[in-house]
Amino acid sequence: MALIRRRKQQNDVDLPSTDDNENKRLKRGRKNYTCLDNCCWSIGCICTVWWLLLFLYNTMPASFPQYVTEKITGPLPDPPGVKCLKEGLGPKHPVVFVPGIVTGGLELWEGHECAEGLFRKRLWGGTFGEVYKRPSCWLQHMSLDNITGLDPSGIRVRPVSGLVAADYFAPGYFVWAVLIANLARVGYEEKNMYMAAYDWRLSFQNTEVRDQTLSRLKSNIELMVQINGGEKAVIIPHSMGVLYFLHFMKWVEAPAPMGGGGGPDWCAKHIKAVMNIGGPLLGAPKALAGLFSAEAKDIAFARGIAPGVLDSDVFHIQTLQHLMRMSRTWDSTMSMIPKGGETIWGGLDWSPEEGYYPNNTTSVSSQNESKSKARNPNYGRFISFGRDAAELHSSEIQRIDFRGAVKGRNSANSTCREVWTEYHEMGSGGIKAIAEYKTYTANDVVDMLQFVAPKMMERGNTHYSHGLADNLDDPKYAHYRHWSNALETKLPNAADMEIYSMYGVGIPTERAYVYKLTPATERCYIPFQIDNAAGDTGLKDGVYTVDGDETVPALSAGFMCAKGWRGKTRFNPSGIKTYVREYPHNPPSNFLEGRGTESGAHVDILGNFQLIEDLIRVAAGQQLDGDRVSTDIFKWSQKINLKL
Repeated sequence: MALIRRRKQQNDVDLPSTDDNENKRLKRGRKNYTCLDNCCWSIGCICTVWWLLLFLYNTMPASFPQYVTEKITGPLPDPPGVKCLKEGLGPKHPVVFVPGIVTGGLELWEGHECAEGLFRKRLWGGTFGEVYKRPSCWLQHMSLDNITGLDPSGIRVRPVSGLVAADYFAPGYFVWAVLIANLARVGYEEKNMYMAAYDWRLSFQNTEVRDQTLSRLKSNIELMVQINGGEKAVIIPHSMGVLYFLHFMKWVEAPAPMGGGGGPDWCAKHIKAVMNIGGPLLGAPKALAGLFSAEAKDIAFARGIAPGVLDSDVFHIQTLQHLMRMSRTWDSTMSMIPKGGETIWGGLDWSPEEGYYPNNTTSVSSQNESKSKARNPNYGRFISFGRDAAELHSSEIQRIDFRGAVKGRNSANSTCREVWTEYHEMGSGGIKAIAEYKTYTANDVVDMLQFVAPKMMERGNTHYSHGLADNLDDPKYAHYRHWSNALETKLPNAADMEIYSMYGVGIPTERAYVYKLTPATERCYIPFQIDNAAGDTGLKDGVYTVDGDETVPALSAGFMCAKGWRGKTRFNPSGIKTYVREYPHNPPSNFLEGRGTESGAHVDILGNFQLIEDLIRVAAGQQLDGDRVSTDIFKWSQKINLKL
């Protein structure tokens, strides 16, 4: 019995208690999740929700979004195509679309080994799948040669052809699709609609050298006029396409081999109207910031939300550095550097928009209070280092000229040549010289870019000019580098032609920037950065804004038709009729409206019903009712002392 008792006692000691067994069982059931497990779980949840929403979207009736929207906002108006069709309008003039920068698709025709399987697949536009699948390979193929501005060896990227080239930028994000659909409602089809797709990365003249794009545009317009009973074409360029077509009108009439040899009356015979949409005819300050530091208002805002993320070496890819390296090989970007100098854009102590204060207040008392609190913005100072340099009177600013300064060499960037093209050759002396000049007007920015990016500007100066002509009869202005500058070229001799400036207004648009120096690091870095800490009434995230379409200021889009080309001037010797049409921005009232039908934003305006109706009416042979403006564009234009 004792033995038995001892065994029981031993068992009692050796065996764990019921509570211990339960704890161990619970511990075995509890898993230790790693970071990878959490990431996979999160991705799985996102994909599940995404597919569920996609399933619901595809199973709901097509009229459901419209039904909900009408319940919220009331009955929707007829699309412009339906409205015009009810009025009996139909196709008369053939229509040519000229897309702007980045909105046209590009596809691969020849590439390196890393691009295997991508023949005739889109590298730009569509789903952008290759950006995240093979980012280094994508950057390599989207970049152009830094010396010639043409294809690198072993790479051929070409524009997509047809209406699909720029109808959608990405799935669900329309560019020209809404306009094309509404034109189709009144009877248009591909025989009288043409998308003048081109490689928007190239300089304008190089699109002819490499792809004969200008020659094909000339031939297609001639063919469309011929098969449509001799009716002249209506040209609809958008954004940078406005500059591209301005270049084309000079090229087509200029003698070969530099031009197309069409003769001095080609435009008069073939073009009814040029309806420019959001055209940066005088340039865009946003392009200047992009070339200088690969930034814009949105980038500065993102820095404020997540400091350091854009500068981080994520997966060994410095985001902005590679973006700058790639975009600086795109010669087309230099066509949008502000033109005309201080005569157009203003100087240290004046600007045409002087007295304009952007604000979101509605009451007069609130607006007056905002103006009283605001420091005086000098919009003529495109780039200023520090807010004092942006707003103090010029007599209070000490500037040290950067021209001729010794650049030195930047040891921190010297190891980054696979990323860099320019800044690794710029030492602390050059960086300091740029900052000590304090503030840059339109007379300084070209020299400044020449100092910080000489290779880029060497190509740019071959293809573009950003000045203001004193004598347009000077033979030097017959060169193609002047053809896309409205201030250095004459319009064609076509008195019956019409030119419209059509653009959105009512959205804060970048005009000037407050910069700071970026602290040097042991890796590749961009030495200049928008100071997103600078902000007040009229200044947000280091950016001064004026009225425009969020990308192009109203002054740049509207001045030439408001004054420079208005009536018979030295820029418009035949007196082509010009009109200014502004479209105030009215954002969608709910997310079911998508990007809205009354948007004035730079790209979204292509879905603006009023704009589309105006375009259809001109294409159908009607006349619009003259100017329609809501800004002070005529007042600003009068402040510009330009010899006409």
